[in-house]
Parts: sequence; C-alpha cells; structure tokens
Amino acid sequence: MADDAAGEDAAPGDSDSDADRENGDADPVEVGVELLSKLEHPELSVAEAVDRIETVTTHPATTRKILDEAEKRGFIEREDGIVKTTGGGYVSFQSEVVTKEGEFSCRRCGAGISTGYFIKLDAGEHGAFGPECIRKVTGRD
Repeated sequence: MADDAAGEDAAPGDSDSDADRENGDADPVEVGVELLSKLEHPELSVAEAVDRIETVTTHPATTRKILDEAEKRGFIEREDGIVKTTGGGYVSFQSEVVTKEGEFSCRRCGAGISTGYFIKLDAGEHGAFGPECIRKVTGRD
C-alpha cells in the first residue's frame, strides 16, 4: 500500500514500519484510533490531537488516516480546526497503564527515562512515556 512506504528522502522514524517495530506488531492506525477514542478532553485543537498521534507515527499520510478512521468510527468529530471527542472513553491508570523499569526513550519528548509508562490498548501496548508525558498523552494534563 502506498501509504505504508516512506520515500527515499524520508527521515528515520517517518515510516509506518518504524512505528510498527517500536510498537511490536501493532498497526499504527489501530493504535492511533484507539488512542483518540480514549481522549478525556471534550475537545482539542487538531494540533493537540496530532501531538498525541505523533507518539504513534510521524508519517503525514498515516496521521491523516488515523484522524479519518477515528472520525469514520464515530470517536471524534472535526470542525474548524477543533477535534471533539464523542466516545467519552478514557485510559484507566489502574488497569490500562503499566510501568516497567529499564532504559527507555519517551515516545513523546524523547527524554531518557528509567521508568517507562505503557498504555495497554486492544491494538497493542503503546509507550514508553515519562511521568509527565503519560499524563499529557492520556489527556490528564
């Protein structure tokens, strides 16, 4: 599929296959859609939604595909640069976030971390995140 391949001049990390490797075998579109389905804020700017999606992929076509699919499935509505959540879902820190000790890089900010927070999604485990970024990605801050 054309959207799955990065061009020769693409930066490292811009292809779906890079995102797949970092998330195991999880489909980046499914991970992104599920992440958007669990946003706690009733509305976000498109930029804020993309900030969360960029933890899954930085590939522009995949980002568009995630937004389109989340809207098609009824998890979000987009209008005038605003993303409104419709599902009322959220990530439960007690049952859907796990911590692991090790050497990680935060998927959101890139900082080196020794305790990684991972979101357990049906589509696959997503992380690692630092303590501040896990709150940002899940919409707690």
